[in-house]
Order: sequence, then C-alpha cells, then structure tokens
Amino acid sequence: MSEDGVDLRRRRFLTATTAVVGGIGGAFAAVPFVSSLLPSEKAKALGAPVQIDISKIEPGMLYRSEWRGKLIMVVHRTEENLKALADIEDKLADPNSDRETQQPEYAKNRTRSIKDQYLVMVGLCTHLGCAPTYRPEVAPDDLGPEWKGGFYCPCHGSRFDLAGRVYKSVPAPSNMVVPPYHYLSDTLIEVGVDPEEA
Repeated sequence: MSEDGVDLRRRRFLTATTAVVGGIGGAFAAVPFVSSLLPSEKAKALGAPVQIDISKIEPGMLYRSEWRGKLIMVVHRTEENLKALADIEDKLADPNSDRETQQPEYAKNRTRSIKDQYLVMVGLCTHLGCAPTYRPEVAPDDLGPEWKGGFYCPCHGSRFDLAGRVYKSVPAPSNMVVPPYHYLSDTLIEVGVDPEEA
C-alpha cells in the first residue's frame, strides 16, 4: 500500500481486467457489424457470385450448384467427350455458337469453356426452361446409335451435346447458356463474375 492508502497492485489488476473484458465485449459487439457486410442468402440468390470447388468432380461426372436461383451444371469432360464434340458438329444447329449470345466471348469456342475439360453451364433447356438430364453414355437404346453423350430434355425431347450446343430439328431454339465465370485457382471456379472483372 502507498502512503495515501491506495493498493497499486490491486488498481493495476482491476485496470487490466476491465480492459480485457472491454476488449472481449467489443469483439462480440463487432461480430454482427462484420457479418452484415457479407452477402445474405437473399443477395446470393439475386446474383452474388457463387464459388464451386471442382477438385472432387471426377472425369465424366456432373456437379450441380445454384446461382441467381438457376441450376448451374459443371461437367468434368473426358478426352473421349472432347473428341466427340468435333465428330458431331454436322448434327448441330449452331455448332459455332453464332446465333445468339448464349455464352461470354471467352467461351465462344468448340468446348464453350475456358478450360476444355470443364463445362460450366446454366442447366435449363432453351425451349421452355425444363432441366435437361445428363446423359453421358454413348449410343443408349432410347437416344440412338449416333448419341455421343450430352443433355436430353425429357419435357419435349430437345437434345444438347456435352458443350450445351443444340441439335438440329428439336424444339429448343438455341444452345444452352454459359454464365459469366472465372477461375480463382486450378480447383476453384467463381460463377457470376467475368475474368476481366475479377
């Protein structure tokens, strides 16, 4: 104790304890403010970008996600799938994706993608918006001997190849839509942002 009757050790202890408790309380008070800066589920549904980890998608497999309330399909194409894209172009209505802007300019190629092995596409038929089924098998009985894999719309029979390009003489008027997207890394895609905006 000092001459004035003040215990300096106790004062230091109480000051330090008050500072620690105040710091913890401040951190807890900051959490709602920081989390309010993150996009809400509603904002994500309205268009906030969505990240998709493609590291676990095996060759030949389809992965489904959602962006802006729409189904997003990511297909890891095999070498055989990529070869078949060239083999069937004479059966397609718009093999070079010239008719409409159904994809960003950087995906206007045979594979309709940034990296050939990964197709990123909105999973809706361009006829009436049904969700086509993924049919990767070659020449199944119900689709015929010339089928090399792709997407089949069960609603009205539209067919698309494994780049989402529409076949001739089906109800769908155009190729399936490729959304804006870019690679954050070799295994992470962000849907909703073009590469030049990233």
